[in-house]
Amino acid sequence: MRTLADLDREVTRCRRCPRLVTWREEVATVKRAAFREQTYWARPVPGFGPPDAAISLVGLAPAAHGANRTGRMFTGDPSGDFLYQALHATGLSSSPVSVSADDGLELHGLRMTAPVRCAPPENKPTPAECDNCRPWLTTELTLLRPTLRVVVVLGAFGWQALLPVLAAADWRIPKPRPKFGHGVRVDLAGQEDQVLHLLGCYHVSPHNTYTGRLTQAMLQEVLTQAKTLAGVS
Repeated sequence: MRTLADLDREVTRCRRCPRLVTWREEVATVKRAAFREQTYWARPVPGFGPPDAAISLVGLAPAAHGANRTGRMFTGDPSGDFLYQALHATGLSSSPVSVSADDGLELHGLRMTAPVRCAPPENKPTPAECDNCRPWLTTELTLLRPTLRVVVVLGAFGWQALLPVLAAADWRIPKPRPKFGHGVRVDLAGQEDQVLHLLGCYHVSPHNTYTGRLTQAMLQEVLTQAKTLAGVS
């Protein structure tokens, strides 16, 4: 795959994990009452954002009635509502509200992606499913490499899943491997003295945002740091 557009097309055709295929399609048939009249996407969800992004934001996996419904990362659920509000406040999104893949929203200097592209039951992909999905993220970050300067990782699962991906993409991971934490920053060396800044942030799940473990101020602080490190105006 030579471009991100090529990658995105291939991602949406993937049927590598039978359990995830069955689950995402079952959810699209049963539906949630509030979305009964809508047609669910019910396929793997590609990355979202410009192909020359300097910042990559890495989550976990699509939500069953969020991105699995809308077809766009972090769109159509409470986690996305919280995230896009912060992205807009920091100048990384054209709108604080993201409701559908065709609502006109654009990201500025940032591309969203995830280690797992299908909605998993109970938001828990198996290790084998993570392994199956890993090449998509490795290819995506490799294609972004010419412009990529910062990766913001939401949550410990994304952090753990991302480190072997970065290693496969020729970024040097320190030993022992750095541990996840909110506000953690790790600078990774790459080819030709290129440096990639890895930033940790609590996930934007309702469990964190409703309890105040992650506030808008905390998230916006991480995103502002990412902009500064990436040189995004």
